[in-house]
Amino acid sequence: MMLIPTYHFRDIERKPEYLQPEKCIPPPYPGPVGTMWFIRDGCGIACAIVTWFLVLYAEFVVLFVMLIPSRDYVYSIINGTMFNLLAFLALASHCRAMLTDPGAVPKGNATKEFIESLQLKPGQVVYKCPKCCSIKPDRAHHCSVCKRCIRKMDHHCPWVNNCVGENNQKYFVLFTMYIALISLHALIMVGFHFLHCFEEDWTKCSSFSPPTTVILLILLCFEGLLFLIFTSVMFGTQVHSICTDETTAGDHAGRECRMPAASNLHWPLLPLLAREAR
Repeated sequence: MMLIPTYHFRDIERKPEYLQPEKCIPPPYPGPVGTMWFIRDGCGIACAIVTWFLVLYAEFVVLFVMLIPSRDYVYSIINGTMFNLLAFLALASHCRAMLTDPGAVPKGNATKEFIESLQLKPGQVVYKCPKCCSIKPDRAHHCSVCKRCIRKMDHHCPWVNNCVGENNQKYFVLFTMYIALISLHALIMVGFHFLHCFEEDWTKCSSFSPPTTVILLILLCFEGLLFLIFTSVMFGTQVHSICTDETTAGDHAGRECRMPAASNLHWPLLPLLAREAR
């Protein structure tokens, strides 16, 4: 994950000599409403695929190694329903975090005509990003991967192949929460399954051979422990950022918890049904 410099570029003022319109290409015609946002970054795409693979691997081990072979049908139905629901919510949140515009500032709008339309007061300074040639709102930062300035940018996360910003932070928080929950749930089930297999014959507690069962469970245990720690820390960091109105990119504007920002998470609604933040 990458931190973005916190300083602002102040190379545009209302004075004509600072406008430099010849260096800015007018912004392209905006696409249709609802156009999908997707970052074409090889590393990010690979990390997103790995994320889905790890969740599906956990699904495979939980269902085909632990729950389906179990003779306790009530235990299997309850835990299978809970785990699959959390896994679905995690992947749905991941998709929304990855495919939602994080709050990109229109590219190439730092033109003389646009600046004059702002009706600035004499001596008033506006901020320009020289990389994407856009007027930067307050608390916006440029991402070198997305190649755009992002409003309230927290950081660029390769696991969701996107920046975490104003419009998709709620989905990223939900994603980290659901991953932490399914990791904890998987670890608990692995512990109970090991105890069950030690008490009974290993050949009867799984449809796989004992060595294969042990290897699959150990890998799932390692994966669950690793991502439980990682996503719990990320979840706590994000909630703290929301409550203090700060961002990892270096913005330290607020010190008190602001309920409108926190309410954008839409707890505990499904990410697919969450309303867009106003």
